[in-house]
Amino acid sequence: MLRIYHVPGTRGMRAIWVCEEISHPYEIVPVDFSVEYRATPEWRKMNPTGKVPVMTDGDLKVFESGAMVHYILDRYGNGQLQPAPGTDAQAIFLQWSWFAEATFARPLGEIVNHRRVFGDNAREDAIAEMQSRAHLCVDAIAQELADGRPYLCGDTFNASDIMIAYSLHLQQRLAPTDYTAPLHAYWDRVSSRPAFGPASS
Repeated sequence: MLRIYHVPGTRGMRAIWVCEEISHPYEIVPVDFSVEYRATPEWRKMNPTGKVPVMTDGDLKVFESGAMVHYILDRYGNGQLQPAPGTDAQAIFLQWSWFAEATFARPLGEIVNHRRVFGDNAREDAIAEMQSRAHLCVDAIAQELADGRPYLCGDTFNASDIMIAYSLHLQQRLAPTDYTAPLHAYWDRVSSRPAFGPASS
């Protein structure tokens, strides 16, 4: 049984969403998100940086949400939600999957960290810089969708859309900005999928 150690609103949403899409059973294990608990030796054995999520599958333990998504699909997906390995389509799929975390989520995380560390002394110019970097990522996604395609990789929804959708979900809270009509339609399309509800709740 897959166990996803999760705090609502965090990146475990991606793994939950994938499981819901492919109808694979999983268990959510709630985590105390306090700084104190996440610094304990108990939790650091689960994730050495004290972050969430963590996923276990028997003796296997994984603590990066993108790795969780790809593991679930490779092990249990039977070809669903990802292109065939070694194809051009897979290269684009991986590009957007990794963009979601390595490029898009990075400035959003820095906003959270800056406010957490500095509190009332947070520098608004630093936050504005991180927001502008996030908006550049929004623009990149909007440009990709400008030709009217329904999903990032074309006509078919796949896990790169799940990866990107979580980052958009985070961006709407931390760095809000107007969406182009195609991007707005894309967000409505992915967030109206039945699997989005259990993942985002």
